[in-house]
Amino acid sequence: MRYEIHMSLPPLFDRLRLPVIGSPLFIISGPDLVIAQCKAGIVGSFPALNARPQAQLDEWLHRITEELAAWNRDNPDRPAAPFAVNQIVHKSNDRLEADLATCAKWQVPIVITSLGARPELNEAVHGWGGITLHDVIDDRFARKAIEKGADGLIAVAAGAGGHAGRLSPFAIVQEIRQWFDGPLALSGAIANGGAVLAAQAMGADLAYIGSPFIATDEANAVAGYKQGIVEGRAADIVYSNLFTGVHGNYLRGSIVAAGMDPDNLPEGDLSTMNFGGNREAKAWKDIWGSGQGIGAVDKVEPVAARVERLAAEYRAARARITA
Repeated sequence: MRYEIHMSLPPLFDRLRLPVIGSPLFIISGPDLVIAQCKAGIVGSFPALNARPQAQLDEWLHRITEELAAWNRDNPDRPAAPFAVNQIVHKSNDRLEADLATCAKWQVPIVITSLGARPELNEAVHGWGGITLHDVIDDRFARKAIEKGADGLIAVAAGAGGHAGRLSPFAIVQEIRQWFDGPLALSGAIANGGAVLAAQAMGADLAYIGSPFIATDEANAVAGYKQGIVEGRAADIVYSNLFTGVHGNYLRGSIVAAGMDPDNLPEGDLSTMNFGGNREAKAWKDIWGSGQGIGAVDKVEPVAARVERLAAEYRAARARITA
């Protein structure tokens, strides 16, 4: 069963089983996770920087493209969802030009941009027939992204995993929808099918889900990280700018394991401080990102099973409000 998709979405989203994008997870998202998500009927995505060295990006896109094409040939009644590649646009990313050229070679259907909006990047993606979605934490950045040619937006609200905003999802979505009627995804503690429907009710077209997919068989995360997602609750998420200089949400247990007190973290840059703890601990690898929605995750399971559960919850939520 497939669901009604908002009219603002381009036709490539017609293949979705659920209005969901699996968000790009640094280190964790790779071909196994992306292919499983797309086959299950949601957008799978990964950061281009996960492919190391840069030449590996070509190999990953070759594999993803070929496996999804084979799936579509064998399953014409259940076509795979499109996939996306996340590009860090910040000037510190010296791979951007090479990674974009590789994406052009494989005509990546969706490019998700972060930490900067560039008109030339959007034009390049449009040149091969793709679309761009830019992630933002407030209305000001949203306006800039659209002015510079992004096709759609990802509103990163409070409670999202990794680098996250401070605004309520209600606040950021209603402000953006006052002036923008194009594609809009919402990120922030969305972990079950009812929350997906709630995101649509608020005015978003798509839910942007990350942390629940860390606790899947296909995710490239260590067992302790996956179990931390299963055992964690919203109260176990710590919001800090210590580990990257940008505020983000992290699992309390991983901070404790690095020898730090999660209730007394200073502001600033870990690499330049001498306050105790392990200064060698690295964000994402040792300090694990997570959103506040993980209380809904109770087991490590295959992506297909997780999406099936989301679909059942989504159907049940729709039934409740239409009964």
